[in-house]
Amino acid sequence: MDHRLSSEYSDLRAVVEQFAHDVIAPVAAENYENHSFPYDIVKQMGEMGLFGLPFSEDFGGMGGDYFALCIAIEELARVDSSVAITVEAAVSLGAMPIYLFGTEDQKREWLPKLTSGTMLGAFGLTEPGGGTDAGAARTTAHLEGDEWVINGSKSFITNSGTAITGLVTVMAVTGTKDDGSKELSTIIVPAHTPGLTVAPAYSKVGWNASDTHALFFDNVRVPRANLLGELGRGYAQFLQILDEGRIAIAALATGLAQGCVDECVRYSHERQAFGQEIGKFQAIAFMIADMEVRAHTARLAYYDAGSRMLAGEPFKRQAAIAKLHASDAAVTNARWATQVFGGYGYMNEYAVARFWRDSKILEIGEGTNEVQRMLIARDLGI
Repeated sequence: MDHRLSSEYSDLRAVVEQFAHDVIAPVAAENYENHSFPYDIVKQMGEMGLFGLPFSEDFGGMGGDYFALCIAIEELARVDSSVAITVEAAVSLGAMPIYLFGTEDQKREWLPKLTSGTMLGAFGLTEPGGGTDAGAARTTAHLEGDEWVINGSKSFITNSGTAITGLVTVMAVTGTKDDGSKELSTIIVPAHTPGLTVAPAYSKVGWNASDTHALFFDNVRVPRANLLGELGRGYAQFLQILDEGRIAIAALATGLAQGCVDECVRYSHERQAFGQEIGKFQAIAFMIADMEVRAHTARLAYYDAGSRMLAGEPFKRQAAIAKLHASDAAVTNARWATQVFGGYGYMNEYAVARFWRDSKILEIGEGTNEVQRMLIARDLGI
């Protein structure tokens, strides 16, 4: 199997790599330290078409595919994971559910703004007591006439409180199934709907230039027509979205892992110790070589999952493998890169310090790595 990129993917990768180097890198540290959401960068990425990569031109998209999005995310994450997760969440969690499950009217209303990057969407899944267990959802929605009335709360919701956030798709309990389990459905809630409260931004370990909030719903009323997809199919929709999203998170983790290599290669030539470049010391050279091995194999893993997805083949196991391996690679590479930089690696002005802080969440988000192991084992019949 040939995993070399086609000319179209290669051209996209080169364009995003140059943009990340020229536009994002010079301001990444400042945005990170100030916890500043990069509105100007988002605007430029929208103009480049990054938010519309996997969507049909009928809805303002670029007519590409999900793998093209992953290629772009990897290149963004080589420089700044906050920007990379902003794009990943906006596309995978904000726009993709509407694209896959929305009615024609819902698509016409929301997708042109979402695919252009002039509006961001969020996906309200995680709850304070739920985490990975979506079945433990307590947020409820019931019909009163032609309106859904929503009550509850959500945690850790990306892109939910920016000045250009336009909607949040909420998973809520809408009833009880015949077997006594919860009936889960997803409902589109426009931003600024009365009763929707966006809590202050979290103080996070990493992803400091990314927007993340808790949300509270107090008798939030939206039209019956805001149901996304079929009633009671919310959990199935969520699983489909997460399977694809894990490939994108693997791409992001691969980018961070590769960014650690990039920084260490450069630093190994600049830093002198005992009269020579530190890269001349085998201990440093071998560390960087092993880091490159991790980044390379992580890339192959998400390429494999992505190719299966595009071919219409089963890819759940491969997506879990890619997410698990790439996030492990990112965390290990970030730790080793900090070690290569020594004391400077502990200073936030250096990219490797940001990489170190950004990497840990990759073992948690889109399903913890423990969940990935469970999915892989289950798919093996264990």
